Amino acid sequence: MSQDATFTPPERAGKREWTALGVLALPALLITLDNTVLHLAVPHLSASIDPSGLQLLWIVDIYSFLIAGLLIIAGTLGDRVGRRRLLLIGAAGFGLASLLTAFSSSAEMLIVSRALLGIAGATLMPSSMSLIRNMFADPRQRSVAFSVWIACFLVGGAIGPMVGGAMLEHFWWGSVFLLSVPAMVLLLIVGPVLLPEYRDPNPGRIDPASVLLLVTSLLSTVYGLKVLAGEGVEPLPVVLLVAGLGLAVVFASRQRRIRHPLLEPGLFRERTFAVSLGAMALALFVMSGSQFFIAQYLQMVVGLSPLETGLSSLPGSVGGVVGALCAPLALRWMRSAYVMTAGLSIAVVGFAVLTQVQTENGLIPVMIALGLLNFGVAPTIALGTDMMIASAPPEKAGAVSAISETCHELGLGMGIAILGSVGTAVYRGEVSGTLPEGLPADAASRVQDTIGSAVYEAGRLPGELGTVVLDAARAAFTDALFYVSVICTVVTLLTVITVAVLLGPLSKDGGHGGGEGDGGDGTAGGTASDEPLETADPRMADYRRQAAAPEDRAH
Repeated sequence: MSQDATFTPPERAGKREWTALGVLALPALLITLDNTVLHLAVPHLSASIDPSGLQLLWIVDIYSFLIAGLLIIAGTLGDRVGRRRLLLIGAAGFGLASLLTAFSSSAEMLIVSRALLGIAGATLMPSSMSLIRNMFADPRQRSVAFSVWIACFLVGGAIGPMVGGAMLEHFWWGSVFLLSVPAMVLLLIVGPVLLPEYRDPNPGRIDPASVLLLVTSLLSTVYGLKVLAGEGVEPLPVVLLVAGLGLAVVFASRQRRIRHPLLEPGLFRERTFAVSLGAMALALFVMSGSQFFIAQYLQMVVGLSPLETGLSSLPGSVGGVVGALCAPLALRWMRSAYVMTAGLSIAVVGFAVLTQVQTENGLIPVMIALGLLNFGVAPTIALGTDMMIASAPPEKAGAVSAISETCHELGLGMGIAILGSVGTAVYRGEVSGTLPEGLPADAASRVQDTIGSAVYEAGRLPGELGTVVLDAARAAFTDALFYVSVICTVVTLLTVITVAVLLGPLSKDGGHGGGEGDGGDGTAGGTASDEPLETADPRMADYRRQAAAPEDRAH
């Protein structure tokens, strides 16, 4: 497309926008910290309120379950009512729900409180991401902003075990949920001052049937994935998963027919959007699946305590933060697609290191692999998020942000469900052929169930028999980790090739990064689209033309 001689470079963000980013980043850090410390608090709250096994499952899962199911609805709502307004409503709700969670006196009250946390949390993430999209119009500044915001998620996950462990040592179990309250109060105080308001000036009416189809589809799919990951292949989760995917097909078909779709189908025909979305999903797929086995390997095979496991995982957390923050710096010399492929190539090396882990002396290789994996995947998450959101019109930033976060949740869930099932099948097949003769049938069944059950049973068996069973289980689980690592290596390598082939050519015509003025238009980069305006999907072309006009803003 011809270059407009009167092109004006995008306005650069100033101190107000960067200060506002800090306000948005703090809740991001605490949301992940809040979810991390729950796992540490489970033994303490179990002793205090005595939940049943089913209640404990809902206490742990309902938060992320509702977030995944409501993200897109919340993002679309933010585009209509105003992103700052929805963010502040969500912050107030999250703070109040945190107080209810901290002082819950029964399992039922805790489940309801955690559900309210999930509903409020679903409004925070897409609102924050869409505000970042609108506050940082300059492509390079926006890349830095998204990298900082995503790095805060990683920091929250890294410090969660340490902060939570310290609080649980000195206070009651509910204290860990009070950490987010001051941050939400701060957001409510300074948010109206620092954060601008944005909304879609022409949102159209909401289609109730689309809302129902989307929520039902996502909740069924996510619940099916969670149960499959936790309990293995059973009829109910398989039926729910298939039903959820079927409803997703019906939802997509309806979006193509109605005048005001809840999700614009044309977005998924944008190559930058679709490839970035797929790359992020696959990156999170391999990360969650591999780390699901790594955490068990460190505790059940190496024999570390939960705290020691958390400390041993710090190289991965540090690598992720460094990778996310280095990604925008690399854009000075490389374009987005090439930064992503370079990072994923490093992740391939990390998975290759993981294939060499043995039953004995595996701690150091695992720590090295974690550092490489997280460092390599982080640029894809940071830049992929930026490229996705930048490829869509500004007035649709809330919905697109929600799609990105939903992709994260589904990628994480599918990684644990699919790779977890593969690894568990390998473990059971390997351990069944190596158990010693004379082992009681009920004990053999439990040993073949999971590595955790095997360690417990081995501790109950007498002397040499327990040692033989434990060695066999640990060797089988190490084999399972090997096969999972091989699959992750292949999937990541294919993702590298796909991103390089599909996004590399686009970045030559206007992707992020490169030298000064490499964007060819004075923008110092930018976000490419695979289609010229004249040949793009008609509704997307309309959106792009509208994007050139000022968006509805209320300060």
